[in-house]
Amino acid sequence: MTNADWVEIEFGCEDKDYTLRLILNGQEAQKSHGLCRGDEPDVANLPAGEVYFVPEGAEGSFPHKYEDGTLGLMSVTGGRIVKAELIKGNASTIAAHNAKLISDPVTGELGELGLGTQLLPVSGRDIQDEKVRGTIHVATGRSDHLGGHLLPSMFAEKSHATHDDILFAPHKTPEILVKQVRMKRGEQNEVLIENYEPSDYTNSLVA
Repeated sequence: MTNADWVEIEFGCEDKDYTLRLILNGQEAQKSHGLCRGDEPDVANLPAGEVYFVPEGAEGSFPHKYEDGTLGLMSVTGGRIVKAELIKGNASTIAAHNAKLISDPVTGELGELGLGTQLLPVSGRDIQDEKVRGTIHVATGRSDHLGGHLLPSMFAEKSHATHDDILFAPHKTPEILVKQVRMKRGEQNEVLIENYEPSDYTNSLVA
């Protein structure tokens, strides 16, 4: 997946389709290998097993499931979530998110695109389940620990300087279908995931 131009995710939710395109501009795919070696500070988590990028931009929209079960539609422009709209659930949850986006806009920045590579059992813990092959996640917030530009000092409030993964997986987000994940790299176009199942191409990369 190294040197991909972009990855596009097609979602289905409540009988409507949405598309989010994450601009990668030929950057190197990074591996979450769980190893910290050398004298410099580093970040890793276990279990290892994902390929990730720090997007250089993003456009489109995607559905998001909040902790209280509310479903919202995230509108993305210039690499950031700029507005949330209610799909189903609690309107106050959406209002609180919009208030945060207005008061501290960088909280909406998409700082990671990750794809699971491992054949692991579902644990119910996102830190493991985001490594399961066929899942995908995007993250909002700081990205400096992944090689991105968004530092804690850039947030209006210190408490907002977090990195928050948004995991899409059948057990986690059954209301949201990841219909297809597509990658473009030069003249090459590949399907990576379809209906939460890794493609033959993806399986060939991690076999």
